[in-house]
Amino acid sequence: MIDHTGINVSDFEKSKAFYTKALASLGYQLLKEFDASVTGSISLAGFGIDGKPDFWITQGEVNSPRIHIAFRAETREMVQAFYTAALEAGGRDNGVPGLRPHYHRDYYGAFVLDPDGHNIEAVCHVPI
Repeated sequence: MIDHTGINVSDFEKSKAFYTKALASLGYQLLKEFDASVTGSISLAGFGIDGKPDFWITQGEVNSPRIHIAFRAETREMVQAFYTAALEAGGRDNGVPGLRPHYHRDYYGAFVLDPDGHNIEAVCHVPI
């Protein structure tokens, strides 16, 4: 089981605002934040559910190639809400919400590119 993961971002404040809005639709909140005065060099922010940050953004050289991260959604409506919120927060479309039966019959996902071009997905595996 993965405990946490993260990505590097070029504009910490812009990315923090993007992820705060986009991930809220999936129940995620900004739970922890440390600036350079604490870490000694960089700013980081941790997002998660139920008090446990499992997704971190870090100010730094953007990962290359860009990263793909998929967040699990409990319902297809949550996938749609994620997609809408992410676009409103400045993300770019990389795959509208819909079934992706080539993965499996009930795979319902949506893809957006974050401010640095990372491919961020929300996916629901539950049939209607």
